[in-house]
Amino acid sequence: MTTQTSITDLVVNSAKNCYQLTKEQMEAIQNKGVTAELTQGIYVVRIKEGAFDYVKDSEDAENEALVLLWIYGGKFKNLKTNKQVTAGWSTLNGYDDTLTIAVSEPSKLCAFFFDTEINDNAGDVTVSVIKVDELRNFN
Repeated sequence: MTTQTSITDLVVNSAKNCYQLTKEQMEAIQNKGVTAELTQGIYVVRIKEGAFDYVKDSEDAENEALVLLWIYGGKFKNLKTNKQVTAGWSTLNGYDDTLTIAVSEPSKLCAFFFDTEINDNAGDVTVSVIKVDELRNFN
């Protein structure tokens, strides 16, 4: 028996494929999400427990552990990309997913969830923000 592999490459263009958020929409995200103040140091961010149920009246739908993260207001390095930035997006998808960042200037971490209909949502997700080390020799 032969297995065939198929690859489809999606090229995402930073101008043509960007859904632009207005200043007001960004402020609304920052006001709606839960935030943590991050001082200088190294942090691991992960989902500790919980899940969202966002499908009303569906017995066979499973709850999902996911959260979106918006980090802004200072400087930090995402240790997966090794890039220092002043703002950035990330997601946590499930209990095994983590984000590790090195914060060099105080920043805010905002955790939130997108949905088109919030009246059928239920559940909570607890996000742990673990400071694992003071920051030394940050470049």
